[in-house]
Amino acid sequence: MEGETSEHRDTSTPLEQDISIHIFTVSSAMMGVCLTVIGLIRVVITLGTADTLADDFLAGDALLFLISCLLSYWALRSRSMRRMHRLEKIADGIFIFAMIGMVIICALITYTISVPARPGTG
Repeated sequence: MEGETSEHRDTSTPLEQDISIHIFTVSSAMMGVCLTVIGLIRVVITLGTADTLADDFLAGDALLFLISCLLSYWALRSRSMRRMHRLEKIADGIFIFAMIGMVIICALITYTISVPARPGTG
C-alpha cells in the first residue's frame, strides 16, 4: 500500500462513498459508547461515589453522533453528487466536533473521579 495513487484505488467505490460509510459506522458505534458510559455514570452516581454533569454532556454528544450517522446515511442514499458532498461535509464536521466533545467529557469524568469530594457536599 506504499505510495498508493488513484490508479491503484478501486474505482467501483468512490472515495466519497467510502468516507460516508466510515462516518456512518463509526458514529453509530460512538453513539453506543456514549449511551453505555451514561449508564455506567448513572450507576456510579446512584452508589454515591461521584456526581458529575458528564452524563448530561454525553447525552448531547450521543445526539451529535446520531445526527452525523443520519446525515452520512442520507449522503449514501443521495443520487445527487452535489447533495452527497454537502451532506458528507456536514456529517464529517459534526462527527469531528462530537469526537472533540467526547475527549473533553472524558477529561471531565477523569477529573471528577480523581478529585475527592469536599466534606459537606454531595
